[in-house]
Amino acid sequence: MSAEKLKKRLTGTVTSNKMDKTIIVSIENKVKHPLYKKYVKKRSKFFAHDPENKCQEGDKVKIEMSRPLSKKKRWRLVEILGH
Repeated sequence: MSAEKLKKRLTGTVTSNKMDKTIIVSIENKVKHPLYKKYVKKRSKFFAHDPENKCQEGDKVKIEMSRPLSKKKRWRLVEILGH
C-alpha cells in the first residue's frame, strides 16, 4: 500500500490566516452525548501549511496530514473548495 493512501484528509473552514504561510482550520463534528443521548457539536482546530498565502477567512478547504513542519503544524493545504 502506498503512503499517499495512508494520509488522512479532512475538510473544514479557515478561521484565521494572520500568520505567514499558516492557516488555522476549524472542523466541526456532531457527537452523541453518552448519558443524555443529545447530539453535541465538537470543534477541533488544526494548524495547516499554506505556502502561497492563498486562503482567506471563511474559505472551505481540504487539508492533509504531513510530517511535522513546526511545533504545531502537522497538516498541509490540499485545495480550496470555495467561500
